[in-house]
Amino acid sequence: MDELVADAGGKQAILGSLAALHPWTRPFQSRPVRDYAFRLFETPAPGPVPEIRLRAFTKLLAFMRKAARRNGLSIDAAAEICRDFEKRRVLQTGPHLFLLMEPEAYYTHLFSLLGLSAHGCSTYVSYAVSTVSLVEKPRKGPGWLTVDGKPINVFGLSRSRMIGYSLLAGLGPYRFEMVPAEPHADGEALTLLRRLLPKSQFERPAHAIKAANLSLWPKLFGSSIAFLQVDDEDVADLVADHLSDEDSWLRTRLIEEPNLASDILTEIDRLATSPWSGWLARGTDFFWLYENGKRLPLRLRAGELVHVETGMKVARFATPDILERLANRNLIPNLLLVFLVLSILPGVRALGGSHQPIYYPLMRYVVCRALDASNLDPDLRHALATDDLPGAWGHRVIECDDDPLELLRAHGTLGTRDLFDRFGNMPFTEACGSMSSFVSDTSWQKLQKRLREEAVTATDAEWAFS
Repeated sequence: MDELVADAGGKQAILGSLAALHPWTRPFQSRPVRDYAFRLFETPAPGPVPEIRLRAFTKLLAFMRKAARRNGLSIDAAAEICRDFEKRRVLQTGPHLFLLMEPEAYYTHLFSLLGLSAHGCSTYVSYAVSTVSLVEKPRKGPGWLTVDGKPINVFGLSRSRMIGYSLLAGLGPYRFEMVPAEPHADGEALTLLRRLLPKSQFERPAHAIKAANLSLWPKLFGSSIAFLQVDDEDVADLVADHLSDEDSWLRTRLIEEPNLASDILTEIDRLATSPWSGWLARGTDFFWLYENGKRLPLRLRAGELVHVETGMKVARFATPDILERLANRNLIPNLLLVFLVLSILPGVRALGGSHQPIYYPLMRYVVCRALDASNLDPDLRHALATDDLPGAWGHRVIECDDDPLELLRAHGTLGTRDLFDRFGNMPFTEACGSMSSFVSDTSWQKLQKRLREEAVTATDAEWAFS
């Protein structure tokens, strides 16, 4: 009983902290979760649209159209996705690239569909981080799936081929083996899953999961809403499109402006020594290096991208070198660069997990600080300062223990329709369960302490672009 009380107290403290930093969320905490989903997928209020933002958004629509066609969607479906997105301008960026029946992904997509369907939308776009490792915790991560309560090795890989290797590893081929980690784990659910998954071989694990999700979507969620899922490899092509444009912001400012890239990195380092530390990590400088199936960090030094551990020069921080390495997947954009081309520059609302409501406003802040230092792009800075709800918590808002695969086996897509009604009318504070991704997180514990001590406040300059 004491643990339950402590968990409830921790959850209430988190909700209070969220409301302190994002005051608009407070009224929704006492309303049905459908109302919160409706607000997140509401069309952002109109504001100033500088030429930089128009150009970036046009590129984003072209990128979505190409990705939809590459994923096998029809010309009409691709066009409809772009029409909907041009109006809605909201992107789910929370779940990593998991199979759809992974509960962390399934219930986030269910939440997104609550918001989209309430607005009468018929398309849904989701960006899934794929620079993550196949194994994130013991028997957890994209390389594992729990079926009937038992761990299943998705690709049948040995431990040595999983630990430290990314979803974007190219040491294929890969196929869905679905190997139980324990004896006698086969059952009807696993048999069903094997039947639903593609039988093809794939160059990378990420390719396999995206292909599987494309075929699983109508079986899990029906066919009334078309689904487009993109990942970091897709975004690499979007970044290349920006850099191929001689007038794009990414090329003229980030790459060619003498000081902007280094000023952004300086601002990130400054945050690391401030009360906002721990939220915007400098894991790598703008790009990850992919080598022998592993993701490696880089540092920008004297105009060169340098391997952190060896000091080896990987590429000049210049358009020709970067374009060549994006094309061969030797370089992959990091999260800051991803958010620049998907959200910050085109003016798209980003929905994410428990860390994103903090690090995303800080990303916007460091970009604006760097622009301000060189007195660049005042119209873009003004647009960022006046954006309507630029980002929000939208991943794992619904916590549920029900196994999506069991729901499919028992009820088909009818089970999903029942869940729409069940969760849509559920009070927000009940739907979000224990909020374990917040309560047990040391970064959130430190932030709450700093909020109590007023070491950080919603009036801080660092929070001006939230």
